Amino acid sequence: MSAGRADTIGCMPLHKLTQRLKDLALSLGFDRCRIVRADPIGRTQYVRAWLESGRAGTMEYLHRNFKARTNPRELLRGAKSVIVVALQYYRQRPPIPDDRRDPRGRVAMYAWGDDYHDIIKAKLRKIDDYMRSKSAEPFDAKACVDTGALMERELAAAAGIGWIGKNTMVLHHQLGSYFFLGALVTTLDLVPDQPVADRCGTCTACLEACPTEAFPAPHQMDASRCISYLTIEHRHDIPESLKPKMGDWIFGCDVCQEVCPYNHHAPTTREPRFKIRPPGPQPKLEDILGWSMDDCRTLLRGSALRRATLQMLKRNALIAKANADRALGEH
Repeated sequence: MSAGRADTIGCMPLHKLTQRLKDLALSLGFDRCRIVRADPIGRTQYVRAWLESGRAGTMEYLHRNFKARTNPRELLRGAKSVIVVALQYYRQRPPIPDDRRDPRGRVAMYAWGDDYHDIIKAKLRKIDDYMRSKSAEPFDAKACVDTGALMERELAAAAGIGWIGKNTMVLHHQLGSYFFLGALVTTLDLVPDQPVADRCGTCTACLEACPTEAFPAPHQMDASRCISYLTIEHRHDIPESLKPKMGDWIFGCDVCQEVCPYNHHAPTTREPRFKIRPPGPQPKLEDILGWSMDDCRTLLRGSALRRATLQMLKRNALIAKANADRALGEH
């Protein structure tokens, strides 16, 4: 424990409250829960160099609030701990119908069900409520799920949720990498966990499988070449040289996860709200191209696909259709 650190929160010992929080997180459906000190992340200089190199593409928002991105204490004054949680979303991809004349696009698995932001934040609020019910001392807490300035992956690795793989995603030897991350930054001084060892070994399957060669080196990503970035974040025209390499992906990409050995036996999600909902894992491209704004609002309400605009989804569908037509012409 750190110098000057109290052994109790109100009438509950720190170690007991920490374990209670973890038990509660698991009972709420989270698959992992770990604690890390609210210290600056270990790769601050790498993140700075990554941004300066232009590898963030057009994601200008990543350049803002740099201090808060690399230091939880800048996000919440007086922060001492970060509770990091993981929520599995894996489910088996249904077979794609073999109808080349009515091609379909592929959607990344994380967007098959309801929007994870809402689901995880609701669970984090319950953890916050529990802490407040057990602490006689006032404290602050702030929940973060992907949209805030916090770099959850770095904190997850520091907390021992898993390690950062060569494809820059957090991996766990039993869960794989098909899980969402959430964090609750708090001024409570909880008992921290230790990081786990990197178990990627000499495997480079994820690097070699990337269609657009978005990994210039292990543990490094050029987001401007990543299919997920191109289909979800990039608001402008996609470079002609990358379009043929995007295949039939219209929202995100799972290629580097599909080939990872740790994902070959990934457990299926237990979260009922991640069940497959329209438009599903492989919607018809012609359907998307025919969507109106009202269609888009109705179909994507409560879905992570809302991240992309209708114009972007149609742009992606046109690229996927051109790739499908090209493949059909080659046969």
